[in-house]
Amino acid sequence: MAADEETRSVRAVLGSAADRLGVTPAAVAAGVIAVLAAGIGGWWALRAPDPPPAESVIPSIFDTPLPSLSPVTSTSARIVVLVDVGGAVADPGVHELRPDDRVVDAIRAAGGLSANADRRRLNMAMPVADGQRIWVPLIGEDEPKVALPEGGSAAGSSSAGQSAMRININSANSESLQTLPGIGPSLAASIITFRSREGPFARIDDLIKVPGIGQSKLRQIADLVSV
Repeated sequence: MAADEETRSVRAVLGSAADRLGVTPAAVAAGVIAVLAAGIGGWWALRAPDPPPAESVIPSIFDTPLPSLSPVTSTSARIVVLVDVGGAVADPGVHELRPDDRVVDAIRAAGGLSANADRRRLNMAMPVADGQRIWVPLIGEDEPKVALPEGGSAAGSSSAGQSAMRININSANSESLQTLPGIGPSLAASIITFRSREGPFARIDDLIKVPGIGQSKLRQIADLVSV
């Protein structure tokens, strides 16, 4: 019943509008439908667009390329010392060693001792220095006399083989002197100053006259130096 009453009400409204406009009720109905259609079309055209899907806005972490890491390069130069190893070794010649290496490392770099090398005349634990000459004598052999330049180490001693690994306190520079145990930059400078002022050391024991070198330190380095 309610639906019939609403229908009669709509027809009455359309008939009244048609009488006022001088048109048929059907034309009024068509006009109302056209207006509604235009309103719906305008709303559809002006409405806000649907938001894009979340996956198109936020990329997956697996789709994001990781930055490439360039290899780390060291800017510090490689520090080596050059030591001349000669005599009864498998590969005599100049070999590269690290500043903290010992005579045993120099012998190893030279391929090891020959079968007839006189190992007893070597101090394997002595530190090496840049420009040092290490001579490995044969059993019963005397070391050949070789002149070293100013500032070189391990020169001129009457003891064959062993002297080639000693630091000459009359010609060694500061760096060579600092390879001796307990000798730092200050004591090395004192030794050089003393010999410049007083003249070359005549004996190893004369090192006791250098300020800062006592009996204990002299005993510590006595077997590692020469004059």
